[in-house]
Amino acid sequence: MSKSLPIPVQKAMRKLGQDISDARRRRRIPLKLLAERADISQRTLVKIEQGDASVGMASYAGVIFALGMVERLSDLVDARHDLTGRALEEEHLPKRVRLPSKDKDGAKQ
Repeated sequence: MSKSLPIPVQKAMRKLGQDISDARRRRRIPLKLLAERADISQRTLVKIEQGDASVGMASYAGVIFALGMVERLSDLVDARHDLTGRALEEEHLPKRVRLPSKDKDGAKQ
């Protein structure tokens, strides 16, 4: 794993790898079979299960798909879970909303 990554990212990658390993073992899928299903080498799968950040996201995604959990991947950065982004967005919402004014003939200006 790259030492230049922030420590919280390194911890998150290790947790992701452990979660993938746990999911594989709960399903009783041998390492070799999951690697084949994800179309990656066994060595790459071992790196993924260790949370190695040098492995491409496509390989992680392939494993998550092969485990039948791809819907979770599509929600990683979903706006519903982005509390900081939503809070920042709300700061810039207008205080009042006005309808467009009309001229004396009733047409919008």
